[in-house]
Formats: sequence, structure tokens, C-alpha cells
Amino acid sequence: MAELTRWTIHGERVVDDTRRARLSIASVELPDGIRFEQYVIRAPRSAMVAVVDNRQHLLLMRRHRFVFDRWVWELPGGYIDDQEEPAVCAVREVEEETGWRPSGVEPLLTFQPWVGAADAENILFLSRSAEHIGAPTDVNEAEEVTWIPLSEARELVNRGEIVGAGTVIAVLELVARQARGEL
Repeated sequence: MAELTRWTIHGERVVDDTRRARLSIASVELPDGIRFEQYVIRAPRSAMVAVVDNRQHLLLMRRHRFVFDRWVWELPGGYIDDQEEPAVCAVREVEEETGWRPSGVEPLLTFQPWVGAADAENILFLSRSAEHIGAPTDVNEAEEVTWIPLSEARELVNRGEIVGAGTVIAVLELVARQARGEL
């Protein structure tokens, strides 16, 4: 297969490097010879879990996102630690953020939320049950944790109350599976 539109990277210099992200500037060349610099964000992989119970309700957290100063609904999830298995991270994050322990997590899908400027692999898991183990241990994450019917979660997407890529993708995929009788 020809790669006629492949960009060439001539170098990348780091502007800032932290535990959660590395910001750099890449020197790139387009196939037609035009060269320019492009900001690039390199972030660690993250894992999220869509926990759905036997009534087809989805476990969601309501939280404030300071970057755009809004209250939104999200799935629990977080960054995968070095050497940590993604499924282990996914379960850990659900427990810390919601006080629920999911069982039988299975891969749902993987995506890149911002392909034009970031390398931030997100691994989305599905769990079909969870056990309540107590209060969330991370009190900084969620204002509210609740189970929401999938149809209502879809409406939250429509109303702009679910805006995070991972949660939007999960809700749309789960509603589609529900419609096909696969959930």
C-alpha cells in the first residue's frame, strides 16, 4: 500500500515533561514539502470502565472539570501506572473513585481522543456487575456517584452533560449493543 500522505518527522524537542504529560514541538514535513512545527502532547495510557448492572444502568460520577469550568458526568478511570496491567488499573480506579468493585472486566474498545496533536491511548473496559465496598477512597474525584439508565445516559450526551470522549464513546457503544440485544 502506498503511503503518499505520510508526514515526515524531522525531530521533536521537549518543552515540558511531567508525570502526566510531555509537551513537545515536532518539526514535520508534509508530502508536498511544506515544513512547520506542531505541538505534540504525549500522555500515559489510561483506563476507564463502563460498569453496567443487570437493570442496564450505568455507573457514573458527577464531577467538576476546571479546565473548561463545567460539571459533567463521567465514567470512572485514570492513568495506568508503570508496569500496571490496564484491567488492574481499571478496577482500582472504579474502587477509588466510586466505592464499587467491578467484576469480570472485559475489553470494550481502545481509542485516541485527540489524534491530531496527542498520543493518549484510552482503554475502555466493560463490567457487567459490581459490589459496593464502601465510600470512595479518593474524595477529590466525584461530587456524586449514581447508577443511571442507559437511555438517560444517552440523553445526558445529547444535553451536553456527558462530554468526555471516553464516556461519550462508551454510552453510544452500550446503547447500540442494547438495541442489538447484546448487552
